[in-house]
Amino acid sequence: MAKKTISIGAQSFDELRENDCFYIDKTDFIREWWDSKDKVTLITRPRRFGKTLNMSTLNCFFSNRYKGRDDLFDGLSIWKEDRYREIQGTYPVIFVTFAEVKFRDFETTRKAINGLIADKYDEYRACLNYDEFKDYDKRKYDSVCEDMPDQLASKSLSMLCGFLERKYGKKCIVLLDEYDTPMQEAYLNGFWDDLVTYMRTLLGNTFKTNNHLERGLMTGITRISKESIFSDLNNLNVVTTTSYEYETGFGFTEKEVFAAMDEQGIPSSEKAKVKYWYDGFTFGRVTDIYNPWSVTMYLDKQKYEAYWADTSSNGLVAALLQKGNSKVKMDFERLLNGENIEVEIDEQIIFSQLLQKKNAIWSLLLAAGYLKVVNVNADRGADAEKDPLYSLALTNLEVKCMFRNLVLGWFDQDHSFGDFVYAMFAGNVREMNHYMNKVALNTFSFFDVGNKPSERKEPERFYHGFVLGLIVDKAGSYMVKSNRESGLGRYDVVMEPKDAKDVAVIMEFKVFDKEDKEETLEDTARNALRQIAEKRYETDLLQRGIPDERIYRYGFAFEGEKCLVRKG
Repeated sequence: MAKKTISIGAQSFDELRENDCFYIDKTDFIREWWDSKDKVTLITRPRRFGKTLNMSTLNCFFSNRYKGRDDLFDGLSIWKEDRYREIQGTYPVIFVTFAEVKFRDFETTRKAINGLIADKYDEYRACLNYDEFKDYDKRKYDSVCEDMPDQLASKSLSMLCGFLERKYGKKCIVLLDEYDTPMQEAYLNGFWDDLVTYMRTLLGNTFKTNNHLERGLMTGITRISKESIFSDLNNLNVVTTTSYEYETGFGFTEKEVFAAMDEQGIPSSEKAKVKYWYDGFTFGRVTDIYNPWSVTMYLDKQKYEAYWADTSSNGLVAALLQKGNSKVKMDFERLLNGENIEVEIDEQIIFSQLLQKKNAIWSLLLAAGYLKVVNVNADRGADAEKDPLYSLALTNLEVKCMFRNLVLGWFDQDHSFGDFVYAMFAGNVREMNHYMNKVALNTFSFFDVGNKPSERKEPERFYHGFVLGLIVDKAGSYMVKSNRESGLGRYDVVMEPKDAKDVAVIMEFKVFDKEDKEETLEDTARNALRQIAEKRYETDLLQRGIPDERIYRYGFAFEGEKCLVRKG
């Protein structure tokens, strides 16, 4: 098979086919969607998983503006059946994408969406024989603009469907790509309620009460709760990453990836490494789904990098992990250490509850592709009525690299964190105290976030943020463990060297408490050291052959943003 040119960033199906560029045939998706006969479908997949390209493919296939374009589909799977050839190019189609609607206030966002709809009106003006409209129709048509009132905006897409049906005698297909991109920006920037009201009426009038609609399809990353914006859509078929529909329509299967590597002349010896970096996604029952953006970039560059991480700011993910409570950060520590977490999943994302609702953040990270399902335990025993437990892990090496850089960014404000770690391994308590107070001040400030920062500082926020920093900074040479059993109790943090010749570190954190008969921070730090000794936290390290003199024990004492460190 001849080597194809890889066009990076091209998301237009017709452009790829006309230029004979690299393309993996996903036209079976057309067949599955059309044969489903679902009136309105919402499909959620991670970003950069071919949603826009698949929507472009549907547009090229069904839109009467592409009638007679056999060249686009010749040789592809959908073109093997005559019944599909007969319907190619026979419907009016409205294709809109919200992928670039990323603004920080409601008014700009509203105008941007209105502008996209107005552009569609301009696009169809000539073919609708605008000059033959009655005056009333012209006034309606011309009133659609970026400044139109919300009442008109809510009906604008259904109105355009009506104009197109009058022209062509067939109902419309409406394709709305990345519907939730502006919703995520609204959550991050504080105008969620305003945009929900706008979107609820727009989507309801377009996909529910629209008598001119043949079929509707929406794509996005998340399934925003029905109560938020889909309350009027009882005709909606929602397909998430755990659904059995469209399992191979988005992303690349392992067979497709390996065939593409062969086509590009990449040695078979590289396949295992490509799998390690970019595999790991599961859609429905199909495992070994690869990240298509990263694979395409690798095929072009033939270098292993975290390409996916560079396609978005990951602002929502960063904000949720930053604001998350100590349990969230503790579970995140486990994920970064290569472990699994077990949680219940609710695929209906309620943005207003992301920080309050148990496990909501993990549901979002699963939908976004940052986590993969390792196992599903539906047998809850005595809790049989509860939802299944999902065992989740970081998806692949690329995702782990992304989160590592995210956490390191939290400590990039100055060099205090790195200087502190250097002093800790040198056993220099004086320098540790100097830098630790800077680290604590910055980290308390960073994690005590929200509209109403708490007056009472929570040491747990510092502690787990601090441990995350250690995990990613020392991942190459240390195993960083927190809240584990050793000896006669549970230690706070142990840094176990991968090379037994290196220094091991035990850390115990305590908050100054007068009820414990502590008069100074010095007393608190000494109590922390006493607990390390009494509970024999060094047991596992000694059993591994690390000599006692190479085990550094540190007691940390906190009072507000002040910190004192002592070495045992």
